[in-house]
Amino acid sequence: MSTTEADYSTKGSYVEPGREFKRDTNYIATRITADGRDGYPVEPGRYRLVVAWACPWANRAIIVRRLLGLEDVLSMGICGPTHDSRSWTFDLDPGGVDPVLGIERLRDAYLARFPDYSRGITVPAIVDVPTGQVVTNEFRQMTIDLSLEWRAFHRPGAPDLYPEPLRPEIDEVISLVFRDVNNGVYRCGFAGSQEAYQRAYDRLFARLDWLSDRLSTQRYLVGDTITEADVRLFTTLARFDAVYHGHFKCNRSKLAEMPVLWAYARDLFSTPGFGDTTDFDHFKRHYYVVHTDINPTQIVPAGPDLTSWMEPHGREVLGGRPFGNGTPPEPPPASETVPSEHTPLDTSAAA
Repeated sequence: MSTTEADYSTKGSYVEPGREFKRDTNYIATRITADGRDGYPVEPGRYRLVVAWACPWANRAIIVRRLLGLEDVLSMGICGPTHDSRSWTFDLDPGGVDPVLGIERLRDAYLARFPDYSRGITVPAIVDVPTGQVVTNEFRQMTIDLSLEWRAFHRPGAPDLYPEPLRPEIDEVISLVFRDVNNGVYRCGFAGSQEAYQRAYDRLFARLDWLSDRLSTQRYLVGDTITEADVRLFTTLARFDAVYHGHFKCNRSKLAEMPVLWAYARDLFSTPGFGDTTDFDHFKRHYYVVHTDINPTQIVPAGPDLTSWMEPHGREVLGGRPFGNGTPPEPPPASETVPSEHTPLDTSAAA
């Protein structure tokens, strides 16, 4: 039986001695669509996106929801940065209960639909509020559907994150980024042998070098605007120095030592929707506390210094228009604002 992403989301132990890390990709494939063909039509107010600031896969959904301006039609519940063997929990909310779903654990929404559900309880997940049942946790399709199926409810000026003419190239890039970078850091961190670790390490840094070359002459990964591809790469880069470099042994170079990728990451971080959805404290606490097989002391490192994220990136010289013909999103609501002590950004302007 292989170690799975589901196990990672609900358990502290994840390394199988002698084994290469294998990610389970069997998620709940139900989709929320404009035509409701899976039984779940797009409806304002009907669904709740459950996330954790800590999780890079959930962070993607947070960014996309914010860029598209879906806050008023798709509410968001935020889990705490750590969890136990059973489930992500709502310990950030008063009484530890999600105020909309009325549950203490995300597990309750999974079991409401699948009483015998035996896989991991993962975020992001979208829950049907009237029934309290999970609809989907398929994070790869989720953000694409927010762009395409929820289009009727996008804010005026929302960017096109998945433009039709560029979709083949976007799909190709995100496939490579997922295999070697998004998943590559996990293959390093949870490798069960020196050989498996070395293979993952070599592929990771070969792909980061490839990305550096690609981004040395263009501001964004595909085209001249932010797309789904940039969202997917950013959440891994944001965690690189704080977590993956040391905790996952991805230590050939820090992000801050890869000039092109470091400037690219800072460019995105300074863009509304990216830095203001990045909680450095939460993802450090998550990785270093939950992964007791890698970090049995559960000591959370104090660094790195976050102020360097605010240094000028200089990538404007490459041109590009972050939002294309659109506009930046408004500041996040106060209930969704990253605490000021968890970010180098000035969050005082939040609504």
